[in-house]
Amino acid sequence: MGFIWTIIIGFIAGVIAKFITPGNNEPSGFILTTILGILGALCATWLGQALGWYRAGEGAGFIGAIVGAVILLLIWGAIAKRR
Repeated sequence: MGFIWTIIIGFIAGVIAKFITPGNNEPSGFILTTILGILGALCATWLGQALGWYRAGEGAGFIGAIVGAVILLLIWGAIAKRR
């Protein structure tokens, strides 16, 4: 059941991050939006643990997932502009 919640939260975080981040060079589609949100949560968890905000085994919350997804979208936009 935890895996299903991860997918649902990842999708919602990805959709919100796409609304927050302007630009046309963003991935589209249900699968890519979900992957963006899940990777955003993983990115926020890793960054939070590296900065000491979270302990080992503790994950980022919903807001952290959105922030991580926005960071990934900004990186994606910077790479896509170069092409």
